[in-house]
Amino acid sequence: MNRTLTLHDIIVAGAALAAGIAAGLLLRVALRWLGKHARRTRWSGDDVIVDALRSVVPWAAICGGLAAATAALPFTATVGRNVNRTLTVLLILVGTLTAARVITGLVKSLAQSRSGVAGSATIFANITRIVVLALGFLVVLQTLGISIAPLLTALGVGGLAVALALQDTLANLFAGVHVLASKTVQPGDYIRLSSGEEGYVVDINWRNTVVRQLSNNLVIIPNAQLAGTNMTNFTRPEQQLSILVQVGVGYDSDLEHVERVTTEVVASVMTDISGALPDHEPAVRFHTFGDSRIGFTVILGVGEFSDQYRIKHEFIKRLHQRYRAEGIRIPAPTRTVALQQSDEIAIPHQRGTLDMTP
Repeated sequence: MNRTLTLHDIIVAGAALAAGIAAGLLLRVALRWLGKHARRTRWSGDDVIVDALRSVVPWAAICGGLAAATAALPFTATVGRNVNRTLTVLLILVGTLTAARVITGLVKSLAQSRSGVAGSATIFANITRIVVLALGFLVVLQTLGISIAPLLTALGVGGLAVALALQDTLANLFAGVHVLASKTVQPGDYIRLSSGEEGYVVDINWRNTVVRQLSNNLVIIPNAQLAGTNMTNFTRPEQQLSILVQVGVGYDSDLEHVERVTTEVVASVMTDISGALPDHEPAVRFHTFGDSRIGFTVILGVGEFSDQYRIKHEFIKRLHQRYRAEGIRIPAPTRTVALQQSDEIAIPHQRGTLDMTP
C-alpha cells in the first residue's frame, strides 16, 4: 500500500460498494417493471433486449461500485491495476454473454416472423452465438495482455485439419445455410421428399432438418440429403392448394343433374367445414368412360395440406347421402363371365389279351 489503511478509507470503500449493490438492485427492479410493459407489445425483440439487460446492468453497477471502492483504498499501482483488469474482464464476460443472448434472441425472433410459425431455424442462432462468444473471448485475451496473433495463426492451421476431418458435418452446415438462404424450405412448411418422407418442418439446425409427420413422429434428415434430393413443398409459393377426389356414376345417370348436385355438395362443404376455402369455385370434370361407370374429378380447395383429410371425409359422406336422396347410382365394379360348353370328344379304347407265356 502507498499509505496506512484508515477507518475513513474503509467507510468510503464500503459506501461505494453498497451504492453499487443498491444501484444494481434498483435497476433490476426497474427492468422487471419495464419487461412487463414490453410483453404487451407485438414485437418480441424488446422482450429479448429487456431480459438480457436484466442480467448485465445490475452486474455492471456492482462492478462500478467495486471499482470505486478499489480506488478509495490505498492500494499500490500494481494491485490497483490488477484489480481493475479483473473487474474489466468480468464485465467483458458478462457483456459478451449478454450480447450473445440478445443477438441470438433477435435472430430467432426474425426467423419466427419470417416463417410465421412457432418453430425457429436454430442454425443461424447457433452460428451467431458462436461468433459473438469467440469475439468476446479474443477481447478478454487482449485485455489480459495476451497476444492473439499466434492464436489466430494456430487456429488457421488447425482449422484446415478440422475441416478435412469434419467434411460431412461442414457439408450439412453449408447445405442448411443454403436451404434457408434460398428460402426453398422454411420452418412450418409441409414437404415431401422423393424418398417418401413427408411432414412439417420443425427446425433446421447446423446438422439436420427435423420433420414432424402427421402421426407426430419426428424424422431426422441430414441437410446435405435435403439439399440434394427432389422435394415437393406444399406450402410454397402459397399455402392454399387444390385437392382432387375421383367419383363415378352409372351410365344411366343424367350427367347434368349429377354435375348440379355435386356442385351443391361442394359449395356446402366449402362453407361449413373449417379449413376449406369458402370462395373456392366448385369444379366437376367428367373424363372417363369406365367399365361400369362414368368417371369424373371433383376439385376442392383447402387452406393447408393437413386440412384435406377432414374435408375429403366430410365431402364423401355428404355426397353419398345426397346421391342416395337424388337416386343417383354409384355402381360397384362388375365383370360378366361367359362360359361356353364344348362337345365331349370320345377316345376309343382297344381291348386285347395279355400273353403270360414265359
